[in-house]
Amino acid sequence: MKGINKGIAKGGKNYYGFPIGILMLHSQFPRIPGEMGNAYTWDFPVLYKAVKGASPEKVVTDLTPSLIEPFVNAAKELEAEGVRAITTNCGFLAMFHNEISSAVNVPVFSSTLMMIPMVYRMLKPGKKVGVLTVNSATLTDRHFDAVGALEIPKAIQGLQDEEEFTNMILEDRLEFDIDKAREEHVRCARKLVEENPDVGAIVLECTNMPPYAKDIQEATGLPVFDITTLVNMVHNALVKHPWKGIM
Repeated sequence: MKGINKGIAKGGKNYYGFPIGILMLHSQFPRIPGEMGNAYTWDFPVLYKAVKGASPEKVVTDLTPSLIEPFVNAAKELEAEGVRAITTNCGFLAMFHNEISSAVNVPVFSSTLMMIPMVYRMLKPGKKVGVLTVNSATLTDRHFDAVGALEIPKAIQGLQDEEEFTNMILEDRLEFDIDKAREEHVRCARKLVEENPDVGAIVLECTNMPPYAKDIQEATGLPVFDITTLVNMVHNALVKHPWKGIM
């Protein structure tokens, strides 16, 4: 990529400079810093596109093919607006990965579940990947299969039996208790590793979980991978900078 003050600059769009496009569920619950839908989470510009009809409850508990077209169309719009790669703000959208990626010409990384095979290969043989999810009851083999993670040894723990975090998302509440949500994440992460001592690292399925990733890491002593891990990695691949220094 040429510097902005060199070569010929070409137009054709209303705005520029968004390396990452994010397909958003249609929701209104609070998105605190660290959460994917809060722009302060990122050290670079991102372009959001909300998908009408894609409520958190529908995507997590009743994701049907009727939503494929709205997500595909939204992805095409992001591509036309100039993004260099596209992601989503729900790990359950792994189910639509192939449909979305087939519809555009830029890289698509639909879900943090895509990291599971990579994380597994990092671990000592015999270790599992722990998956912390908003709802383990509705996270199925189809989600894992869509992103190549079905056969990977893993242990899954959901937050659906907790009071604050999952209900805030699925009921699309206008407020929630951050401290309670943090306690729920720590409690469930500890349960995950206590019941599965062979877990060597944790992947957070839900893109609303990164604000609590440090707490989870401190509580378990394990590496924690979340959507910010994945987005930052892809951004680094898209926007390289020259190295500076001396020898």
